[in-house]
Amino acid sequence: MKLVPSRIKRTAITRPGSQSGLTLVELIIVVAIVSILASAAIPLARFQVKREKERELRRDLWEMRDAIDRYKDAADKGAFITKADSYNYPPDLESLVNGVDVQSKKVKFLRRIPVDPMTGTAEWGLRSNQDDPDSDSFGGQNVFDVHSKSNGTALDGTKYSTW
Repeated sequence: MKLVPSRIKRTAITRPGSQSGLTLVELIIVVAIVSILASAAIPLARFQVKREKERELRRDLWEMRDAIDRYKDAADKGAFITKADSYNYPPDLESLVNGVDVQSKKVKFLRRIPVDPMTGTAEWGLRSNQDDPDSDSFGGQNVFDVHSKSNGTALDGTKYSTW
């Protein structure tokens, strides 16, 4: 008959008064790994912030262009009278916010003029249908279109001012 030695559980023996913890080398390695991960995350976070601003810009432009179209449709249907040379477009963005009188009611087309997320101001580039399509100046006759005044470039390579 063979005797099988019993399995002895080995435990670490600590000296009296010693403390467990991290050595300086281990701490330096952990800090280096965390730094590498953080440096990889920062560009990704900036990319996400820029993408969110672009979404907000698209939404704001769509909202204002929709308000301009609703103003023109109402004027084309004879709900209110506009200037003869305006082609039934609003004279400015404030008239979309302030509204017009239609059969003794005030009709507003836009709650507020949104803030351009790229410039941080509520100032927008305006185009009149009398202006040249490539012109940056506003003739002032009517508001046919809006665009950002930012000179920045979007993630897709286009200029924000051309959106």
